[in-house]
Amino acid sequence: MTETKTKYLFFTGKGGVGKTSLACATAVKMADAGNVVLLVSTDPASNLKDVLESSVNESINSIKGLDNLFAININPENSAEAYRNRATQPLEGFRTKEEIDKIREDLSGACTTEIASFDEFSRFVSNEYDGTKFDIIIFDTAPTGHTLRLLELPAAWSSFTEENPDGASCIGPTSALKSGKKRYQSVVQKLRDSSLTSFYIVARADEVSLKEASRTSQELRELGMNNQLLHINGVFKSVNKDDQFANKIERMSDAQLNSIPENLKPLTITIFPLLPYNILGISKLRSLFDSEFQKSISENMIFKTELTGQTLEGIERLTDELCENEQHGLIMTMGKGGVGKTIAASAIAVLLAKKGLEVLLTTTDPAAHIQGFIQQLGELPPTLTVERIDPKAETQKYIEKVLNHKGQGQSEEAKKLILEDLKSPCTEEVAVFHAFSKAISKSKRKFVVMDTAPTGHTLLLLDTAGSYHRDIMRNNLNKGRLRTPYMALQDNKLSKIILVSLPETTPMREAGALQDDLKRAGITPYAWLINQSLSVLSGLMDPLLKNRANAETKVIDTIKSSYSKRVFGIPFIAEKRLLPTLLNSHLEESK
Repeated sequence: MTETKTKYLFFTGKGGVGKTSLACATAVKMADAGNVVLLVSTDPASNLKDVLESSVNESINSIKGLDNLFAININPENSAEAYRNRATQPLEGFRTKEEIDKIREDLSGACTTEIASFDEFSRFVSNEYDGTKFDIIIFDTAPTGHTLRLLELPAAWSSFTEENPDGASCIGPTSALKSGKKRYQSVVQKLRDSSLTSFYIVARADEVSLKEASRTSQELRELGMNNQLLHINGVFKSVNKDDQFANKIERMSDAQLNSIPENLKPLTITIFPLLPYNILGISKLRSLFDSEFQKSISENMIFKTELTGQTLEGIERLTDELCENEQHGLIMTMGKGGVGKTIAASAIAVLLAKKGLEVLLTTTDPAAHIQGFIQQLGELPPTLTVERIDPKAETQKYIEKVLNHKGQGQSEEAKKLILEDLKSPCTEEVAVFHAFSKAISKSKRKFVVMDTAPTGHTLLLLDTAGSYHRDIMRNNLNKGRLRTPYMALQDNKLSKIILVSLPETTPMREAGALQDDLKRAGITPYAWLINQSLSVLSGLMDPLLKNRANAETKVIDTIKSSYSKRVFGIPFIAEKRLLPTLLNSHLEESK
C-alpha cells in the first residue's frame, strides 16, 4: 500500500467489492504505525462489527485489541428518519396528515438518505465532534457527485416559502438541517484539497466493476477531487493447476487486469488476492498488507477444506414456473448494479421463447449489455423480440418537460437547482417508467421480460395524487397515465419480480433492502435468483474455490430462511460467451 499523508481517507465502490475490509485493514495498519485513527461507516448494510470483531454502534468506541483505533457506524436509515422528522415537524398543524405523508415519501429516496448521512459525517471532517482528537479519519463509503453538487447550489439553501414556493430539492427545507451552509462548503473544500483528502476507489477484476470504477473516478475529477488511488480486490490465482475450471477463472481475471480503462491507468494501483479465509479480526486484517502472513494463514487451512455443496433449482426451473398455465405476463429482474440482472433477463426470455411463447425482451441497460448477450446466440427464436429503451434519451425528454413546466418565471439559480435535482438516479427511473408503461400494456397479450425496474420508492411517488412534489426531480407530469402500470406491478398474478443477487453478504443485504422498499409499495417479489454461484458446481478441486463455495452456503441458507421461499441459482460461468454457455448447460442437464 502506498503511504498516504492525508488526514481524510474515503473508500468508495459498489457493494460486495470489499471496501469495508480494505478500509478496516487500512485503519489497522495506520493505527499500528502509531496514529490515532477513527473509522466511520455510513453503509446501511455495514458489517464493521463483524470485521473488527468488536462492538461498533452509533457512538465512538475504541476497538478491542488496539487502543488507538476507534470506530462509529452511522446508520443512514436512522439519520434519514431523524431528518424527515425535522423536516415535517414544523408543518404539523399547518398541513393535513395526507400532505405530510406525501412529503415524508418525497424524502424517502436514496438522495435524501445520503444527504442525511452527509449531515452526520460532515461533523467529523469539520472537527465538530466531541472527544478524542484523531490523526486520521477513514470513511467507509463516500458521498456521490450528485449530493456534493447539490450542496454547493445556493438555491438549495433558499427559504422554502420565498424562493421556491412550489417545491424544494431532496435537501429538504432549510429547517431540516442540523448544520448550515458554511459548514458544508468547508467540508466540500476539504474533500477537494489533495493534501487533506484521498479517495480509494475499490473494484474487482471484472469488466462491470472496472467500468463503475472508471465512472466514479471521472465524476470525482469533475468535482475537483483528484487525489485518487485504485484498489483491485479479490484477484484469483489458482492453487491447484490441475483444476481446469480454476485456470479459466484465472485467465479471465488476468485479461481484465490487462484491459483496465484508460482513465484508471495513471492511478496508483494496488492488487489484493482472493484469500481462502474470511477477513475477520485484527490479525487477519493485518494480513491484507502482508503477503508472508497471508501465506502462513493460508497454508494452515487451505488444503483442509471439504466441499459441502449447495442445491439450488436452476433458471430453467424458474422459467417453467413463470409460464406454468400462462401465455402472457410481466417479468422484471431487479437488483444492484453488477449482480447479473441482464444475463438473467436474457436467459429467461430466450427459454420462454424456445417454448414457442411470444416474448418481448426490453431493457434500459445504458451499456447495451443485453445486445452483447443476444448477439452471442446468433439465431434467435422466431417468437422473441428484443427492444432497448434508451435511458439517456428518455431522461433528457423528461428533463426538458419538467424544466419547461417548472422553470417558468423562476430565477436562474432556481432553474439550476431544478436541473441538479433532475440529475438524480430517481429521475431516470421516473423517465424510463414512462417508456416502460407502453411495454407493460403488452404483457396482457404476451410475456414481457424487463431488465431493471423502478424501486418501490419511485413507484410510490408516481402513484401519489395531488400537487407536484417538493422533490422536483421526481415530478410526474402524467399521473393518470402511470397509475395503471403501477397497479399492474401490484398484481402478483400478472407481474413477477425476480430479485437478483450474488451469493455474498453485502449484495444479499442490499437485495433485502430493495425487497423491503418494494413491499412498501405493495409489491412482493416472486423469487430470488443467485448468480455466479460456485457452491452449485460439482468437481471443484482448487482449495480456494472450494473455500469460497463453502462460504456461499451460509449466505444462501440465510436467503432461504429470511428472505424468500423461492430461491434459484445460476452457476459461476468461466466463459466469455455467458448466455450460450448458460443455455447449453440447461440443455445438457435436461437430456
